[in-house]
Amino acid sequence: MERKQPPALAGDRAQAVGRIRVVTLVDKLSLHGGAEQLALMTATRLDPERFESIFCVSRWPPPETEVALEAHSAALERLEAAGTRFLPLGRARKLELSAWRRLVAFLRRERVDVLHSHKFGSNVWGTIAGSVGRVPVLLAHEHTWSYEGNPVRRLLDRELIARRADRFIAVSREDRRRMTDVERISPERTVFIPNGIPPSPPPTGADVRAELDIEWGAPVIGAIGVLRAQKAHHVLLRAAAELSRDYPTLTVLIAGEGPERASLESLARELGIAPRVRLLGFREDVGDVLRALDVAVSSSDFEGSPLALMECMEAARPIVATAVGGVPDLIDDGVHGLLVPPREHRALAIAVASLLADPERAQRLGARAQARRRSEFDIATLVRRLEDLYEELLEQKRTTPGRARAARAPERRLRDGP
Repeated sequence: MERKQPPALAGDRAQAVGRIRVVTLVDKLSLHGGAEQLALMTATRLDPERFESIFCVSRWPPPETEVALEAHSAALERLEAAGTRFLPLGRARKLELSAWRRLVAFLRRERVDVLHSHKFGSNVWGTIAGSVGRVPVLLAHEHTWSYEGNPVRRLLDRELIARRADRFIAVSREDRRRMTDVERISPERTVFIPNGIPPSPPPTGADVRAELDIEWGAPVIGAIGVLRAQKAHHVLLRAAAELSRDYPTLTVLIAGEGPERASLESLARELGIAPRVRLLGFREDVGDVLRALDVAVSSSDFEGSPLALMECMEAARPIVATAVGGVPDLIDDGVHGLLVPPREHRALAIAVASLLADPERAQRLGARAQARRRSEFDIATLVRRLEDLYEELLEQKRTTPGRARAARAPERRLRDGP
């Protein structure tokens, strides 16, 4: 597949009168990682009458795999369709200062108003480059991490990112609490803004169960998301092994790709359930996959505000999830789904079995989850909150003498989310 080239970026374009120039900074261009998806969705949805949006990717060009090429081509098409400018920095190695010098030069030349970085690496370099590049408003967006171990990261979060950024954005109340209690970041420097997703496209009508030759009436459970250690899919497989004693035709579908694939395949063989486990890889028809599930499962060890779980809610799937990070912000136990402790596969199996045994209750939970997603966790709501934050902080800088960072906390509606 031929690589789609990024659109040209005009270096000396005059800024439209009154528009705020925003650079969104990410490490990689992707349609699969939750943080990268969210950054792309927000950058392409800023109000063009009030904002000029520029999407900056530090690691470019992308890998040459077919899946990566297709994903990057689709992402570039979204940027072009939205009129969002694209700024690749050409960074190929971890420490490549020339890429960051290019960003600093761009920030100064274009007089960027807001630099909004996403995830730890971009937050570190973004706060440094933004300060040197004399950007009035710097925002760092943390999408999740365990906050355990790694004292160097906690130090950089507190002493570099939080000190230089005007606000450190947390995607869940639990992440914001950990910023304060574990990392000892001043609460005035943080703000909680929950994630959101757009409405799902209508189903294609494809029958995923028939495609996969799943026998009629077999219970189907599963998960969507990248196959990495954080997602603890091995807990789902161990729960499935428990469930298979009472449900011998149980099938497990896992849509996603990642470094844990081989270990999950090995565990499925060890547990004797390999014929019942389907690792589907990347799927474009996630909505159709979700509609094939009787119960959707999230077995993660830690989470921020997971987009994959929101997709399950949007599809009105009955959900069993581990009560970690921002998951309780999305799911009230017994109201929108069932919550269980992390790493406890028997508790997960019992909760899933209770929903398989009571389809009417499962349907009610799924319907409530869908209604909540649409009312509280919509991408349009997230974009409005970010736009308000950009304007509020920039106005503070314009009315405050000098270039000192504003210390006043944002309004409560921004800080506390819905």
